[in-house]
Order: sequence, then structure tokens, then C-alpha cells
Amino acid sequence: MPRKLVHLIAAARPNFMKVAPLHHALAASDWCDARIVHTGQHYDANMSDAFFRDLRMPEPAHHLEVGSGTHAEQTGRTMIAYETVAMRERPDAIVVVGDVNATAACAMVGAKLSIPVAHLEAGLRSRDRSMPEEINRLVTDAISDLLWTPSPDADENLRAEGVPAEKIERIGNIMIDSFEMLRARIEAAATRERFGLEAKRYAVVTLHRPSNVDDRATLAELVERLLAISPRLPLFFAVHPRTRRRLEEFGLWAALAGAPGITLTEPLGYIEFMNLVCGAAAAITDSGGVQEETTYLGIPCLTLRENTERPVTVTEGSNRLLKPQELEAAVEEILAGRWPRGRRPERWDGGTAGRAVGSLKRYLLEKSI
Repeated sequence: MPRKLVHLIAAARPNFMKVAPLHHALAASDWCDARIVHTGQHYDANMSDAFFRDLRMPEPAHHLEVGSGTHAEQTGRTMIAYETVAMRERPDAIVVVGDVNATAACAMVGAKLSIPVAHLEAGLRSRDRSMPEEINRLVTDAISDLLWTPSPDADENLRAEGVPAEKIERIGNIMIDSFEMLRARIEAAATRERFGLEAKRYAVVTLHRPSNVDDRATLAELVERLLAISPRLPLFFAVHPRTRRRLEEFGLWAALAGAPGITLTEPLGYIEFMNLVCGAAAAITDSGGVQEETTYLGIPCLTLRENTERPVTVTEGSNRLLKPQELEAAVEEILAGRWPRGRRPERWDGGTAGRAVGSLKRYLLEKSI
């Protein structure tokens, strides 16, 4: 079989983590050339360059420099910029990841150019169409040729939407591949020591979703709850740029910065952050990735959302969906040792990238016959 050209689309930090194991697995194959296309949705060095470095990925073959903007602006600019690249190189396949605007945008480019599209992390549904990510998931899955799912609920969602069974393949959770790929470096990192944190005596906090940070009343209540928790359980808060802007705009930053039990930092690289997660007593988050990683590690996860597109982390894992007013009671439950540990879902085993490569090779080989 002639060597195939595969484009891997990366846009935001979770994408980088998911693309890395797949890139390494494809690079080790003798039947394809894999090129990373960085859309530039995250252009801050802390949000992008550090992740490429930590995950040992090469410089992107293409950088679209889309930047920030409204959903329409990001989607439109990505489509225009990526179509130029795709028309010039005519890849044999495009792999899109997750649920950001670039995922749907590049999938649409591929579909309209009749280039096969594989969606890594397909089939996830929150059933909340007020979330832009949910629209991106629905659009991407509707037009993709290969749907790589992480869990049985994702398979069921796609079947219920009428997706032919031959398009669906459960390959597992690629985020676990990223963790296992870097486990030795994560465990050797001295992040906890650097910040003076004692293992299992603190919680990590990440918040970035508009529903939590863009409304002053909601964010003020979250800040109040974090301040109430911190004397009992010190908090390490890696603050997303969007969240910091809102905290400062709403006059809430000073209270957090002045609390003795709260450490505030900019976003960390993957290795440093995961060193903190591994040593944490709990995670307080609205991030999809953290829900998965804590389930894999058996760490209590307090997710500040009304729904999740990763329900397997709740039904099988250590994750729970909470309202802000429920945080303090949940922390007391954790400190008392009463939080259920959960179990690892099937195929969350570090072998997902290999299964994706095998699936893509079979698909392209059948197409070329």
C-alpha cells in the first residue's frame, strides 16, 4: 500500500494530549506520514507550546493562527484556513479530536472535499445544546466516516442517532495513553514539593466553562465555597486565563489571592499538572479531561456541572456532578473516607492509540482496494 498522508488536527490543550499518543503511534508505522495541523485556538505559550514540549511532539506542519473570537469567527476562520491546506496537500485522512470549534470546522472541510474524517472521542453527549461543545459533537459525528468511541454509552448514543454500526469502533480513552506515556516523568516531577503541598492533603481546582465563570453571581458563589473549604482542605487552583479575567473583572480575585489555604497559579504544563492530580485528595473541576483522569486514578472528582458528556466517569468511576452549595458536604465525605473509589472502564488501558492506528489502516486499505 502506498504511504498515506494523515492530518491530525490540534486546537486546544485537551486536543494536544489526545493527539500526542496517536501521532507517536502513526509515526512508528511504515504505511503513513502523519502531520500535525495546529489551528492556533490556544496561542498563549502556557496553553500550547508547553504541551507540545511535554508530550514530545514535533513542531506542527501547519499553524493556522486562528486565535480567539466568537464561535462563528473561530469556526469560519478555521474552515477558510484549513481548506487551503487540505486542497493543496489532499490528505488521505483527517483525524479530528474532541469537541472544540476546530473539530467541527475541519470535519466539515474534509466532508466537503470528500476526504475521509475520523473522529477521536466520538459519541459523547451531554444532551445540553446550550453548550457549544455539544453542537460540535453532533455536527462532527454526523459527517465523520470513522467514529472512535471511548465507552459503551458513546456507542449507544451513535446507534440511537442512526449511525451505521460499521462506522463505530470503541477503541478506548486516548487520555489514558497520554498519561501512561508520561507516567514516569509525571511521578518524578517535583511540582508538589515546589508548591509545598503534602500528598493527599490538598485538592486541585480547575474552572473555565462559561456557565461557571461568565456570570458574576455564579462565580461569586463558587469563590465563597472555595474559601469555605480551604481551611479544611488546602486548594491548588490552576487559573485559566478566561477565569482570571472574570475574577478580576468581578472583583473576586483579591479574596482568593489573600486566602492562606489557596494557591493560585497560571495553567501548568501537562506533566506538572498531572503530578499535582496524582497526589491530590480530590479534584474540583468543570473539565472533561480531569473527570477521566481522576476516574482512571481512583481520585474523588467533584464536577461543577449539571451534566456530563462522560457519564461513564459517574456510573463506573469516582466522579460526581455537584452544585456549588454541595461542595462542602462532598469534601467532608472525602475527608471522612466515605467517597466511593469506582473502577476503570473497559479499554482505558493505554492501548487506545494502537487500536486507532489499526482501525485507520484497515479503513484506508479497504478504500484502496
